[in-house]
Amino acid sequence: MTDVPTGLLFDDAMTLLQGIAAQHRLEAETLALGRCHGRVLAQDIDASLALPPFDNSAMDGFAFRHADLAGTETQLRLAGEQFAGPANDVAPGPGECMRITTGAPMPPGTDTVAIKENCRVENGVVVVPDTRAAANVRHAGEDVRVGDRVLQAGTVLTATRVSLAASLGLASLRVARKPTVAVFTTGDELVEPGMALAPGQIYDSNRELLMGLLRADGLEPTAWPRLPDDPKQVEIALRDAGCAFDLIVTAGGVSAGEKDHLPGVLAQFGSTHFWKVKMKPGMPLLFGTLDQARVLALPGNPVSVLATYLTFGRALIDGLQGRSEPRPTWRAQLAAPLEKAHPRREFLRGRLFGGSNGVLHVEADAATGSHRLRAAAEANALVVVPEGPQRYAAGEVVEVIPL
Repeated sequence: MTDVPTGLLFDDAMTLLQGIAAQHRLEAETLALGRCHGRVLAQDIDASLALPPFDNSAMDGFAFRHADLAGTETQLRLAGEQFAGPANDVAPGPGECMRITTGAPMPPGTDTVAIKENCRVENGVVVVPDTRAAANVRHAGEDVRVGDRVLQAGTVLTATRVSLAASLGLASLRVARKPTVAVFTTGDELVEPGMALAPGQIYDSNRELLMGLLRADGLEPTAWPRLPDDPKQVEIALRDAGCAFDLIVTAGGVSAGEKDHLPGVLAQFGSTHFWKVKMKPGMPLLFGTLDQARVLALPGNPVSVLATYLTFGRALIDGLQGRSEPRPTWRAQLAAPLEKAHPRREFLRGRLFGGSNGVLHVEADAATGSHRLRAAAEANALVVVPEGPQRYAAGEVVEVIPL
């Protein structure tokens, strides 16, 4: 692996990963609107009709010509009704009005609506108070005009965006295919939860961590059996997955120890794009390709899994789907001083909370060991501390990644 980039700065490794993900962007598929929620849009959407498509009432009340009003109150003859639904094409004449409901098309010639509760009906005559012109009317195209670009490729289809597509009459959309993901955990020391532990063994927590993170991001990962510390078995399992999945995510076996076989297997049977990133935790991160799959091999300590997935894992998944919409990052004031002496970018577990003054605060956890899963379980954010020695006073603003 002498030609493999190693020990990259965080930003350099991220740029390399994003470039490779863009080169292997997944194809698009057409799905019914109801299956598009949470997917990445693969087409631009231009409005083919206006929203609203016609002038309509914003309130239950009475529609009339504003020019017919005279003084504080005006008596108008009730000429008919227009409910939400098909227009009845009844056109009230001068001095007349129409009963109307919310969302109903404005009758021909009318331009104003008086609210029902503000009017009186007496023997077929409606007493209408003085009302400003065009009151309570939604005009055609005031939200969307024909030809407007309303949704862009690369954005995530939230419930409101899918609803907007539905309002334009679209029954299906082109979206990026979700990557298929194979998840592996590695190590002879791992035991399935519920089984008895022998001396030197630990329960496999990383599988549930990865499966949960991937599912929370809308994917449907497949958990493979645990990989033992045997290079041949690692090779067979990874090569099988590489032929069938878009993405392989592993945890453990990626450093430089005698039992860390993943780097060698990837170097022999695939290609390695980079190995080791100047970040804490997560430095042994490895990124490569094996057959049709991109391989993201994460370190084995659980907090390293969390930090590398939230940064590089999500960036890879987003890049494969062509997502252009950035993930949210926030800024918060430190609740206590913070100091870092080492040169790597660091991701600290933290608790994010709102102050009584409406300002967002974050408290970094004192537990910095990458094996300390309890601190991660109690955290709701990662505090991002840039490269190089850093010293922050309480109240200074830092970047945080919400969990």
